[in-house]
Amino acid sequence: MSDTEDSEVEAIREQKRQELVEAATGSDAPDEPIHVEDEAHFEELLETHDVVLVDFYADWCGPCDMLEPIVEDVAAESDAAVAKLDIDALQRVAQSYGVRSVPTLIVFADGEQAEQMVGVQQKGAIMNLLERVA
Repeated sequence: MSDTEDSEVEAIREQKRQELVEAATGSDAPDEPIHVEDEAHFEELLETHDVVLVDFYADWCGPCDMLEPIVEDVAAESDAAVAKLDIDALQRVAQSYGVRSVPTLIVFADGEQAEQMVGVQQKGAIMNLLERVA
């Protein structure tokens, strides 16, 4: 085999190794927040991922804007899937979980609501919460 073929084969092997490691650790969560499109998408996220942190927010909410970069950091550093759910677009979902103010963070474990935090939170508090639930 030529050097080019060897490097292509090695790249494929490395990709497969990475996929196996992710499958073994359950770390299939994306590195950035997932924007929930509709109720079906929300349910799919809860079924697909073991732990899901959902940021219930509104575009007009100042504290939600303050929390956004923190939520992005948590998504990048955590094994949990992180979702953003617009309460104006998906009012029925927000109401079904008792969301009365924004921002509200709800952690789901195995599809069930496990923890809830209301208001702007520090990254460390969110990460600690996810570690307790996981």
